[in-house]
Amino acid sequence: MQTDFDIAICGAGPVGLTLAALLVRHGIAPERLALIDAKTIEQTSRDPRSIALSYGSRQIFETMHAWPIAATQINQIHVSRRGHFGRTMIEREEYDLPALGYVTRYGAIVTALNAQVSTLGISLLRPASVSALTENDDAVTLTFADREAITANIVVQAEGGIFTEQTKKATHRDYGQTAIVAHVNVSVAIPHRAFERFTNEGPLALLPQDDGYALVWCVRADTAQRLLALSDAQFMEELGTAFGTRLGRFTATTQRNTFPLGLNAHANASARIVAIGNAAQTLHPVAGQGLNLGLRDATVLAKLLARQAGPTALQEFSASRLADRNATIQLTDIMARIFAATSAGGISQALLGFSLGLVDGIKPAKKLLAEQMMFGRRS
Repeated sequence: MQTDFDIAICGAGPVGLTLAALLVRHGIAPERLALIDAKTIEQTSRDPRSIALSYGSRQIFETMHAWPIAATQINQIHVSRRGHFGRTMIEREEYDLPALGYVTRYGAIVTALNAQVSTLGISLLRPASVSALTENDDAVTLTFADREAITANIVVQAEGGIFTEQTKKATHRDYGQTAIVAHVNVSVAIPHRAFERFTNEGPLALLPQDDGYALVWCVRADTAQRLLALSDAQFMEELGTAFGTRLGRFTATTQRNTFPLGLNAHANASARIVAIGNAAQTLHPVAGQGLNLGLRDATVLAKLLARQAGPTALQEFSASRLADRNATIQLTDIMARIFAATSAGGISQALLGFSLGLVDGIKPAKKLLAEQMMFGRRS
């Protein structure tokens, strides 16, 4: 097996696969790339998690010929605060786009991207777990538990894991929230409309998917445990109380799963190792920005490494991605914390609802919010 590479990518999820395909598109010889993942493609392709893709991410996939992906499009996003006046509605017609975004499954994205990457001649090492990275002046050595070590001029970490299993980074915040995820059905669906509903414990998102909605309900950890213990009927009744009656009644739910929520970010890179996507910044899922930010990371890094696969490219990457990363981190952090401020008094809570109405009425503010969600800050 070849053991010397220009670039090694650790993590063959959507961000790692995108980076690999774009590097070849920009002229990097595929045999000089190594793509490493601990799971087989069969394992990742079966992953049923729902994922929100922005319109900008669709454009990235189109450049790689990895679109269409089986997905439900979002034409409207309704943002509101439960129990308070004020809301904002973002609609595709205002921005002359075919959709604001899309809801798909993690496995569908990986399957589409892997179909492109597997034909390019890249060295695919899977299943393979990197046990150590040793950086020297001229290369990085990647050590494995069950195979021969390899070296690379540049190593890209594109596998982040979940918040509670990560090493604490410079920007770190435990929101004290747990996300409950499931697929639910309702009695009065509104096609292609997504909802972001802010409650006293955190945001509640309903994303149109197939014949129902992907649910992401963020609550305190103790509330999550109580909700998990309920029967399906009891759970849907509580969900209806939290969300309201805009979609009628909740009529069915799949099995509920949970994951803890936090912010863990650190953008700095060493001379030859750089992190992108979830490995660089794990975000709160409010507004569905995590994967989309990672795909923008991959797009910029691919262009820079194609020019020069060395330390200079990593320095330029960190500088060029600073504005978009900071804006997205701040957006999700503010929405996660302020709108879940249970300690705020009634007047403050009313002002939060009023601010949504204000955004809806001020076109520049609404346009800024919409463009950040649809495209991010392009480098």
